[in-house]
Amino acid sequence: MGGLDSGSPFKPFYKRLVRTRSKVPAFRAMDLLCNTYSTASDDEDERLSIPSSKRFRPQNPPLQTQPTSRFRPKYSSNPQKREAPIPIAGRYVSKRERAISAADSRVPDLALSSTIIPSPDAFFLSSAVGSISDSDLPCDILSSLRRQAKGKTQLGQIPERLSVALNGHTKAVNSIQWSPTHAHLLASAGMDHTVCIWNVWSTDQKKARVFSYHNAAVKDVKWSQQGLSLLSCGYDYSSRLTDVEKGVETQIFKEDQVVGVIKFHPGNSNLFLSGGSKGLLRVWDIRVGKVVQEYIRGLGSILDIEFSIDTKHFISSSDVSRGNVSEKSIIVWDYLRQVPLSNQVYVEAYTCPCVRYHPFDPFFIAQSNGNYIAIFSSSPPFKLDKYKRYENHGVSGFPIKCSFSLDGEKLASGSSDGCIYFYTCRSTKLLRKIQAFEEACIDVAFHPRMPNVIASCSWNGDISVFE
Repeated sequence: MGGLDSGSPFKPFYKRLVRTRSKVPAFRAMDLLCNTYSTASDDEDERLSIPSSKRFRPQNPPLQTQPTSRFRPKYSSNPQKREAPIPIAGRYVSKRERAISAADSRVPDLALSSTIIPSPDAFFLSSAVGSISDSDLPCDILSSLRRQAKGKTQLGQIPERLSVALNGHTKAVNSIQWSPTHAHLLASAGMDHTVCIWNVWSTDQKKARVFSYHNAAVKDVKWSQQGLSLLSCGYDYSSRLTDVEKGVETQIFKEDQVVGVIKFHPGNSNLFLSGGSKGLLRVWDIRVGKVVQEYIRGLGSILDIEFSIDTKHFISSSDVSRGNVSEKSIIVWDYLRQVPLSNQVYVEAYTCPCVRYHPFDPFFIAQSNGNYIAIFSSSPPFKLDKYKRYENHGVSGFPIKCSFSLDGEKLASGSSDGCIYFYTCRSTKLLRKIQAFEEACIDVAFHPRMPNVIASCSWNGDISVFE
C-alpha cells in the first residue's frame, strides 16, 4: 500500500494508528510472536543468538554476527573449531538451513585439506578417565589376549552370557571396533559427539578415554593396524586422527560433505578411504594430508565401504532413496584404476547399510533393509545368490551391521529387536539369538584374539560384551 498524500482525509487517522500501535492488542500479539520465534531453535545444543538491531531482509545475504565473549565457545582458542553462522533475529532458521549455511561459509581452499594440530588446547578436549594399560586385567583374560590368532584353526563357541556392560554414551552408538594391536581396548563412536576408549576387562575404571574433538555426531571409528592411533569421522565434515596413548588429536582431514564411513587400507596404514553424504569416495594419504584418489559416480550417501582380501577391489554401498536407480546401491570398484567393475550387483530397491567380505571364501554379503543379508560372488560378474540368504533378523531402517567370526564359520548380525543373531556361514542356518538390548542392536564385533567373545552396541547408547 502506497503512502498518504498530505491532503488525504485519512492522514490524521493513520498517524493516530501509528502512535497507538503498541497499545492495540492485535499488534502487541504479533510483536510477542515475532520476539518469541526469532530465538526459537530445533537443536537442543544451539547456542544463544545475538539480537540484531535491524530486521532481516530476504533480498540481502545473511549477515554473520561475531559472538561476544559472553557467548564465545569454551574452546574458542582452538582455530579448528568453527561454528555455524548465528541466525539473525526476526526470522526462524531451521536446522537444515543452518547446516547448508555452515557448509557454504567454509573457505573454499580448505574444503579438502588436512591440518596438523600442535595446539595445547587439544589436551583439554580429551579426558583420561582411566588407564589403557593391561596391567590390572584378570590373569585368565591376560593369558587369552596374549595368544596369537590363528585364523581358521582357531574355532570358538557361540557367545552366550553377558560378560561386561559398558555404559557411558548418552545417545546412540553408531560403531564399535576392537584394537588389533591392544586387544583389551574397544573404541566406540556415538551420536553424543564423543569417541570412547574402553579398557573392557579392567578391574578398575573401564572407561579409559573420552575424546570430544568432534563438534557433531560421530558416525564411524577405526583403529590403525599399527600402534594406538584412532581415526574417526562424523557430521562435522571431517575425519580426525587421534593418538590414544597421549590423548591428543594429531590431524584433521576436512571435507565438503558429511563423512559417514572410513576404512584404513589393509596393506598401507598411511592411506584411508572415506565416503560421505554427497556420494564421493576419497583416498587420503596421512603423510601429505591430501586426497590422492577420488571415485565419482553420481551416487547417493555412502553407507559403507569394504576392501577385498587382496586389496585390489573395494565395495561401496550407497543410499538409493534420493531417486538414484537401485543399480547403484552396491558397486565393486577397481582400487587403482578408479573405475567401477560392476554397478549392477544388487538391483532391488533396498539400501544396504553394511557390506562385508568373507575372510577366506570367495563371496561377500550385504545387509539389506529388506530384513535379510544377501550373498554375492566376489568374482566377476559378482552374481547374487538367489537361493541362499540370511533371514529372521530385522533391519527396519536402522544402520544395522554384521560381522564374520575369526574362523569364518559364523556370521553375527545386529537387529532392530535388540537381539544378536548367529548364523552358519555356508548353510545360512540360524544357530541362536541372544537378547542384548531393549532397543535396536546397531553393531557387532568379534574379538580379534578370543573367538568366543563378541561386543555389541545399542541405539540407546549401551555397549555389551558377551562370551
